[in-house]
Amino acid sequence: MLIENFLKEQNEQFQMLLKKSTHAGWMAQTTGEKKWAEEAGRASSEFSLFYAHKERYEQVKEFLKEPGLTPVQRRQLEILEYGMKENQLDKEAIKELSTLSSELNYLFNTYIPEVDGKKLSANDIREILLNSSDTQMREKAWKASKEVGKAVSEKLLELIKKRNESARKLGYDNYYQMSFANQELDMEEIFSMFSKLVEQSDETFRHLKGELDQQLAKKFDVKVDDLKPWHYVDPFFQEAPANERANLDAFFKGQDLEKLTADTFDSMDMPIEGLYASSDLEPREGKNPTAFCMDMNREGDIRVLCNNVDNTYWMGTMLHEFGHAAYNKYVNRDLPYLLRSYAHILTTESIAMLFGKMTENREWLSKFLKLEDKQLDEMMPSLEKHEQLKMLISGRWIITFVFFERQLYENPDQDLNSLWWETVEKVQLLNPPEDRTNPDWAAKIHFTLAPVYYQNYLLGELTAAQLYQYINKNVADEFFTKKVGAFIRDEFLAPGATYHWNEKIEKVTGEPLNPTYFVKAYCDNEKVSN
Repeated sequence: MLIENFLKEQNEQFQMLLKKSTHAGWMAQTTGEKKWAEEAGRASSEFSLFYAHKERYEQVKEFLKEPGLTPVQRRQLEILEYGMKENQLDKEAIKELSTLSSELNYLFNTYIPEVDGKKLSANDIREILLNSSDTQMREKAWKASKEVGKAVSEKLLELIKKRNESARKLGYDNYYQMSFANQELDMEEIFSMFSKLVEQSDETFRHLKGELDQQLAKKFDVKVDDLKPWHYVDPFFQEAPANERANLDAFFKGQDLEKLTADTFDSMDMPIEGLYASSDLEPREGKNPTAFCMDMNREGDIRVLCNNVDNTYWMGTMLHEFGHAAYNKYVNRDLPYLLRSYAHILTTESIAMLFGKMTENREWLSKFLKLEDKQLDEMMPSLEKHEQLKMLISGRWIITFVFFERQLYENPDQDLNSLWWETVEKVQLLNPPEDRTNPDWAAKIHFTLAPVYYQNYLLGELTAAQLYQYINKNVADEFFTKKVGAFIRDEFLAPGATYHWNEKIEKVTGEPLNPTYFVKAYCDNEKVSN
């Protein structure tokens, strides 16, 4: 009874703090107003102080020693323990970390670079890198995308060092090591897995990137060895350019992305259109230029922020973000508040990625975009090869980020600008710009807003590959059916955070996380030769 009363009190306090924090966070991201950024910082501090309570932390540890805990009790206590471990700091340290993070977030949301006197949004830069044949303009746009790195790098390094100081006070070597431990991730196991993925994908990646480089060299009339980062379609080379046969933008021109997204989830009896009213889906100045999903209260108020343009990228983003939203919506509401969420960041990423990549899936293109079989027969070989390139480029980018971020926290005083380009060159096989002295790495908001998060994207992709192949083999041949929807909803989403992430994967697919499925799907050299 004592444990139940304790957990009831923790759930109630957590609920109150979450609602306050998410409201301030949503307003900060959607308005770009400094007052909300400051309020978000205060709310974050309050949340951290809840986790920092030393007597509560000691009580959690004592309860975890109790015999006869139910699985639900034990999991709530474990989640509290992991959250509290990294917050056993004094109030001033917690407040300082939250304030610095909020200030940096505000800088990111409000910084707008200029090219030739014209302000460029993130979508403007994306458009130039996607479609411009003017190499000089591409270079200017690419460099403009990195300007925010110069604006934030000094303060960001201050934040990183303060995070490390806090982690050392708690007995860890650095903040990166602490974050892995409290995310229930084995750092050496994950890094070994990622290193093997680089090796297993190397032949396929080099072949596909070699073909891409030949195409780009021809397009821009330069030698392959003279290709630079701005010749690719994304500032960080995290996406694959669609060639003419794989470019679906024309099919999405004039399409209603919201309807297509709703239709997708409706077909699986997992409706999400009721979430549109409180979401923010159209681009405008002042709001976060990227995209995310936020569960405001774990009671059904789930919001998505997008900056939609009628093209393939934003269609995929809508499916991705509402994959997150569906996860949040279909978690069992009878669970205790602490368990009424995803099992792990990587499990919600896996569902988001599973849906986000459907823009190049034959079944989806036929069922929702209404493309005819003859047209699809002609398109699919190119689309499948493009999907393979896209996933390997994305995987290499994630590994680049993860390898660099670990070294960033292990030694923030080293020459990080050179280290960044050395890592990019080795893993992504990109030629660095002539000037490597700028903090180009710092232009990626995740170093500030979501530290030690990026590994979960690739772990999510590995999980998505495993889940999709399990469904295809054991549940149904067609994906967009009520049967598959019920399987995902009831087996993967509904249990929430009741199980450890790898226990959940094993319960749903019959085995723990196994990278073999990703390798099978995307490192097949037979596809390359087609």
